This record gives sequence, C-alpha cells and structure tokens, in this order.
Amino acid sequence: MTDLTATPSTMLRGAFGTCRIVDLPAATGGRETLMRLPWCHRVLLENLLRQPEAEVRQAGRDALLAWLGTGHSEAEIPFAPLRILMHDTTCGPALVDIAAMRDALAEAGGDPAMLNPAVPVATSTDHSLPVDVSARPDALRTNMANEMARNAERYRFMKWAANTVHGFRVFPPGTGIMHTINLERLATVVTTEQRDGTTWAVPDTLVGTDSHTPMVNGIGVLGWGVGGIEAEGVMFGVPVSLRVPEVYGVRLAGALPEGTFATDLALAVTQLLRKAGVAGEFVEFFGPGVGSLTAGQRAVVSNMAPEYGATTGAFPIDGHTLDYLRATGRDAPQVALVEAYARAQGLWHDPENEPRYTTVLELDLASLRPSVAGPRRPQDRLDPAQVPAALAAVGSPADGAAVAGMPADAVAVAAITSCTNTSDLGLLVAAGLVARRARALGLCVPAWVKTSLTPGSPAAERQLRRAGLLEDLEALGFGIAGYGCATCIGNSGPLLPAVAEAVEARGLKPVAILSGNRNFPGRVHPQIESALLASPPLVIAYAIAGRAGLDITRDPLGTVASGCPVHLTDLWPRSAEIEAAVAAASDPADIAAAGEAADRSPAWAALEAPATLRFPWDPASTYLRPPPFVSFGPEAQEAGLLRAHPLLVLGDDITTDHISPAGAIPARSDAATWLVERGEDPRDLNVYASRRGNWEVMLRGLFTNKAAVNHLRPGLPTGHSVFAPTGEALPAWRAAQRYAEAGLPVVIVAGERYGTGSSRDWAAKGAQLLGARAVLANSFERIHRSNLVGMGVLPLRLPEGWRFDMLGLAPDDAIEIAWDLPALVPRAAIPLTLRRGVTGEVLSGTATALIETAREVALIQAGGMIPMILRRALAASGGGHAASR
Repeated sequence: MTDLTATPSTMLRGAFGTCRIVDLPAATGGRETLMRLPWCHRVLLENLLRQPEAEVRQAGRDALLAWLGTGHSEAEIPFAPLRILMHDTTCGPALVDIAAMRDALAEAGGDPAMLNPAVPVATSTDHSLPVDVSARPDALRTNMANEMARNAERYRFMKWAANTVHGFRVFPPGTGIMHTINLERLATVVTTEQRDGTTWAVPDTLVGTDSHTPMVNGIGVLGWGVGGIEAEGVMFGVPVSLRVPEVYGVRLAGALPEGTFATDLALAVTQLLRKAGVAGEFVEFFGPGVGSLTAGQRAVVSNMAPEYGATTGAFPIDGHTLDYLRATGRDAPQVALVEAYARAQGLWHDPENEPRYTTVLELDLASLRPSVAGPRRPQDRLDPAQVPAALAAVGSPADGAAVAGMPADAVAVAAITSCTNTSDLGLLVAAGLVARRARALGLCVPAWVKTSLTPGSPAAERQLRRAGLLEDLEALGFGIAGYGCATCIGNSGPLLPAVAEAVEARGLKPVAILSGNRNFPGRVHPQIESALLASPPLVIAYAIAGRAGLDITRDPLGTVASGCPVHLTDLWPRSAEIEAAVAAASDPADIAAAGEAADRSPAWAALEAPATLRFPWDPASTYLRPPPFVSFGPEAQEAGLLRAHPLLVLGDDITTDHISPAGAIPARSDAATWLVERGEDPRDLNVYASRRGNWEVMLRGLFTNKAAVNHLRPGLPTGHSVFAPTGEALPAWRAAQRYAEAGLPVVIVAGERYGTGSSRDWAAKGAQLLGARAVLANSFERIHRSNLVGMGVLPLRLPEGWRFDMLGLAPDDAIEIAWDLPALVPRAAIPLTLRRGVTGEVLSGTATALIETAREVALIQAGGMIPMILRRALAASGGGHAASR
C-alpha cells in the first residue's frame, strides 16, 4: 500500500460526501505555478504523487516543474493508469499470451493463478462485425449472426478469460464500439478509491489497446493508446514509462460557423498538426473557442489524435463535460464530484488561462468550412472543389468513360461508420435530416453504392427513432447494419457484385466515402484504393450523387421528378434544426437501457466456455495456438557485432495495416492455404483480425499488402523476400525460416513514419517471429516503436542521409550493428557498417537506438515484456525450478 502521509492532501466535501484529495496547488507551491502547467501535466503530477516510492514522487514532481523552464525534458516518469480498455482483436492476442504464460509459469514450477491483472480490464467486442449485408431490414440480425458464427471459438476464449482471469470484463457483440462505451458507460472523469480506510478522489485515467483511446479526452479523461505488449505490462503491475511529454497547445478562438461540423474541425486539426510535425507529443486545446464546443464535438477531435500524430488530444473539464455526464445518465452526486474536484485541482477550464506549452498553434473556428480528407491519407484535407484533381492524381479519374453503366468515379461504399463520427449525436441527427429532405424530394441512392450505418452505441437506434429520423435513413439505405467498427477498420464486407466484377474485369477504380478516421489504400476494402473521409451528412450527400469526383458543395447531386437539379444547400440542415432534433432525440435513460439490453445478448449467454485455471488448448484449432515467443527469454545479455541480412527493404508510410493485415484473408494466400489444409472453407476464411490468436496465420499474412513493396530486388512478388545464400525469392516468412535454420540474423529496413496507423501489436510480434533483431527506419510512429521494444526488437533510426532508396540494398549485403545490450542506454549512438556483398564497398554511419527510458532498456535486455513478466511472476511464486529458456 502506498504511504501518502508525505504527499500534500486536503479534504473535499459536497453532495457526494467527503473524500481526501492530493493537494495539487500545495504540491506545486501555489495555484499560480499549477496553472502554468499544461492540463495533462497536472493529471500526470497527481498520478505521480500517488506512486509507492517517495523518491519517485519527488523526482517526478521536480521534473514536471523543471519542464516549465524549457518546455522540454529528458526526465523519465512513471504513469499508473487506473484501468485498461481493449477490444476483441487486441485482447485476443493478449489473452493468448496470458494463457500461454500461465502454462510456461506452471511448467517452470510457478503458480499460474498469479497471472491476473493488477488493474481492471474492460474489453469490447466490436472489431469483428462484418457488413456482409446492408440496406435491408434484416441487415443487423444477419451481420450479428454471421459475426457469432465465424468467431464463436474466439468468443468462447474471451468468456474463459472472463470466468478465470480476475478483473477482466467483456462487453458482448452488439454493445457498441469501445470508445463509445468508454464515453457513455465507463468513464467517470473523477472516481474514488480506498487507501488504508480513507476514501480518496482521483482522476479517471486509462490506457487502451487502440490508438483512438484519446477520444475520452474529449470529456476530460486522460488516456491514450498503447500497444498490446505495453498493455500486458500494465496488467501485471508495470507502469507506463515515458519521458515528461512535450505538449503542443492549440489555441482555439471563435465558434464553428453555420453548416460546419466537428468532423470538419477534426480534419483541419489533423492537417494543421501533421504540417507542424507532431510525432508522439501530447496535444492540448485551450483558449476561448473551447467553450463553444460540446463534449461530443470535442470527442470527435480527440479521437483523431493518432491521425494528427499525437499521443493525446486533450480538452479540459467544464460545464459541457457536466452536461454530457447528465445526458448519458450519470447521477447528480457523480456530476457534483467531477465539478468540485476539477475546480479544486486546477482542472476546470479557464478560457483566459494560457499554460506553458512546448509550441503554440492558433486555429480560428470561424474560418472552417465543410471539407473532406484523402484520397489516401487522413491529413490531406481538401476543399470539396479540390476533390476531382486529387482523385485524378492517384489514378481515379472523375471524367472518364462509364464502366458497366457506372461512372468512372463511382462511389462503391458510402458508410456512416466509426466511433469518430457516430458518438456525437449531433452528427447522426444532421445525417438524418439530410436523408429526410432527400427522401421528401424523391431522391434515392444509385444501385452501385453500398450504403450502411454502423453507429458506436446501441442507444443510437432509440435516439434516431425518437427523433423520427431512422425511417428517413433507412429509406436511403442507411439502416443500422450493426454496432461496431465495421467499414472503418476494413470490415466493409463484399462490394456489390456488379461493382466487384467491374473492378476485377473492367478496370473500374471506385471510391469509398466514410465517416471514419483512416483511408489508407486498401484499408476500407481490398478492391478500393481511394477513400474520402467526410462528416455523416456529407456521406449521405455523396451516396445520393453516386460519384466522388464532383464539387459536392456546388455541383448537382441529382434531380427531382420535374427535372430540376438538387444541390447540397437544398438538403443541408441549419444548426437550430439540428439542436431541436437532438433535444427531441435525447433521453438520459437510453444509455443504460440500451447497454443493459445488449449486455443480455442471448447468443453470448449461450456460448459455453471452460472455467479451468489453465486454458485447454485444442491442437486442431485454427484460431487459438500458443505462440512461440512466450518464453522466459535469453539466459544472458548479448554483446558483440551483429551481422545481419536485410529481409525487407520498405519505403515511406508503411502502416501497421501494411505490415499485419486486418481484412479478409484472400483465398489464394499462404494463410488461406494453411487454413484450407486444416479443413477450413476457402469461401469463408474470416478476416485476419479474427485470427490474431493463431500465430501461424498471422506469420503468413505479414507484409502481404501490395503497398508494402520490398525493394530488396526489383519485381519481387508481394510479401516476398530473397534468401541470400541461394538467391531464391520466397515468401518472407519462408525466407525468415531459412535464415533462422542457417543461423543468420536478419533486420528490416524502412523509410519515414514506419508503423503509422493502428496500435496493432501483431505488427511487432510479426517482426519478432520473422527473426528481426532490429528494425532500422528513418522515423517510427510512437505506438509501433513501443510495441517493437515490448517484443525485444530494437528500433534504430538510420544514420543521417541513409534512406532505403539511396542505399539500394541487395540480398547479399550485410548490415553490421555494434550490438552491446549490457551497455545500452536511452538514445544510444549505435555504430553501423554496410558491407556490399558484390562489390565489397563499405559504408559507415551512426544509428540512434530509439529507446526512451531506462525501463525500455530493461525490456530490450530481458528479451521483451513477456519474459520480464514471467520472470517476475516466477520469483513472486517462490522461484520454482529453473525455467526452460
């Protein structure tokens, strides 16, 4: 138990009762100093002041206050979140690891019952929902039935965990998207805990295994996304270790103008911060414009933190936060506690307060207009008039000849999807109002457009029906097809048959329009390379138009029966109309009622699951297999020269989707071959995301996205490498096996922004399974870098001037790395030598080990997070006999 007697504290009293709080003004020497700290640093300080070790508390406090001098610090601080949030396709691999760790611990003589989370873990079941069918009355029922049938084995495994892993809660399919559940049902903003018989009030904090976890920052909860490996560490009592964050402050002024939505603000912020070079820093919004945004609008902006490169996108607490809590059914004492605590701790928004930031950027909300982003990256914001040229630039012409009766720029998918834009009721209502006017005018959606609505909350059905808008949406094909991530993460289901045939046989290059957060090529659907991110009402408008290459704000969307053209202005709702519809739609009881009804899912209740301490693996399973990387790790730290061949040489902007796919498993892939050989139906192999508990499948899917071009040899097939000793071109996983059998180390080389995208731990687990001792890139996305460290794979920033396209690496080239793990320190300079296999030419340089903290050094030295956890658990259970390593 932490001894907090030396920590400044005071009492807080109100309608909620009496509780003790850390006294942040006293801890910082006065409110004036406290208010100079960024809001998120105030929360981090409070968390620090409840750490167990007095010296850690003091050093962390001093580091945060010293940061005020320069806006920069190399000091390391721990962060102990109160809870963890996961989804089914990240919790699955984590649970497989836990089950395998229980086995390893038991076999080493330890107690497997010791492997339970030290903090509560909540898991949603939202990432496996397919949009197999849509725009028909039975879509929701059919898609959910398909989801359960395909994933029953994996879901039974999750129920096993709920039965036997203490502190693990599962939200069944149909309960909504994790970030919406977090906003509506889990987040408290301020909570209480018992310490030595005293009730303490503390900020609600969390980490989540999804990069969009910062969505909850919109209501004043500090949380961010981490990789699955780092989350496993938090589960077992290892705090998140981070350097004192640099913080970008975005000063908001004015208010959003008529006809502009939170989506437009989020896209503008994404463009602004990517241009500013944000790469892992914290972002905070401050200034007078903050007060003009509702909590729902703020959550839209916070959600896209990974798209603008940030760890967090934080908003402070104010009256809008309290309004949201009331609107979602939180009781009066809880709301009173949030307000009293925030005011006492300097966490209440003051529009005149301008804290010290590393960098300050300005954004006038009144300057924004409706916009979209794409067609390949979320930071590429476009005025609607720019869309035709942007599509043409990537080979999706807006004025080409029709193909099979469809325009050259046909919209193949129009999806209102994602927590990003369906958790704000105002955006759903706006889409419904556009649908209502279009329906009244007799407009309809062309036959080639696959439409769908997959909101983040089951309460959306009640709200839209109460507002009288659900029938209007259904009339245009936007009936509710499920409650989950769906199209936003690539589970868009098949394209309509005529469109799929035109793509495959006739060269059609259709476009997707979605209210999601990512639009990398092939993410929405393997047959779609271009996608535009847009607000829900704009998705409706593009669906009606049926084509993407127009100026949606000026060109006609269609015609009425008389032949008169209909423009967006004829459909666009006014803010007063939206506010009235939101008021009509809202009932604070909806969240609890809809959530509880979904929790009682009969299909989930009918699933049988084991209740044994150790999971009974089925050797014939094609979903769940204990992974080979679950072990106690190496006996000793290594020192010497690592001479490695390049296995993969990749370009810029290789995302975690490119590294480890999530979408449908292609019937002619190596992964499919493995599955079919074991009796699976080649016509329904499910998606990679559902197979993340099977390392054999995931290994075979690595780097098979056609955008992940291996520059090791010109013309290499997708997903292939070269085994240097023989010159054979082989699938990357087979080449890796051959290197391992020959005792030859390998590395992966890449360009800028390696690992952008989802917090997919399999992108790092895959590197470890391929035998990569290091990944060398010009820059890394934050979460993927952390995941690599968690898997014991060393991330190295290439020497200045070294790039994949300059180096021209060949299979028989060797990269020599000065490999001295015992001497490793954060940001260590690592000498590199490139030796050409053919010419003998030698190139030397100095790489940087992208290891941020002493704790990360320890992870690399231990061989990763799993060996570290196993060793700690074995020691805590009495040591057992010598672990097999």
